Amino acid sequence: MSEIDIHDRIAAVHREIGDLPFQERDGRSVLLRRSFDAPVMEVWAACTDPDRIARWLAPVTGDLHPGNRYEAGGLASGEVLRCESPNLVKVTWEYGPDSVTEIEVRLTDAPGRTTAFELEHTSAAATVDALVREQGPVGPVGVGAGWDTALLALGHHLSGTPFDRTAWTGSPESRTYARLSHRAWGDAAGAYWDLDADAVDAVVAFADQHFLPGDEVGE
Repeated sequence: MSEIDIHDRIAAVHREIGDLPFQERDGRSVLLRRSFDAPVMEVWAACTDPDRIARWLAPVTGDLHPGNRYEAGGLASGEVLRCESPNLVKVTWEYGPDSVTEIEVRLTDAPGRTTAFELEHTSAAATVDALVREQGPVGPVGVGAGWDTALLALGHHLSGTPFDRTAWTGSPESRTYARLSHRAWGDAAGAYWDLDADAVDAVVAFADQHFLPGDEVGE
């Protein structure tokens, strides 16, 4: 993937941090919005069929009907809260018994057989705000960057282009993509928390060092 392609893929996604409620309480969310050049039913199948989810995210086991539980191998487990074909799926995304978050995917049929896609990952506001007070908004930046890579893989899957996640991880292209993602999410965090340019730069540098060990600041 060329550097131009990487920049184009970063630019294809709208990113923001918001306040989607979490379990009837205040929430903090990372939102990714983009369009896919595929019909809505095709994108729906890619996001709800376990065999297809495994091709771009992770192997999934369990019953993906509301009220049942699933596991996404190596990432998280959770409960299916809503599944309304072909527009909405909502699940809990649990890193552990004391770390429960929620993911909502919203699909809208768009002109030209394309699909407007939104993914919003929400946590309890009190939890996020406490971490932001301690270390700045590095957590939301890291969460958002992780979903950036997932949507990159989903885009490849929908277009029929192979995406070897193992080969991608740690490659020069992946590191460039991650740094650009950290910058984009740093800007989103700066807009939400009203950070000045130096504070945003510090968050981005910390994210680079934390998620990309071996990087030099400013690389």
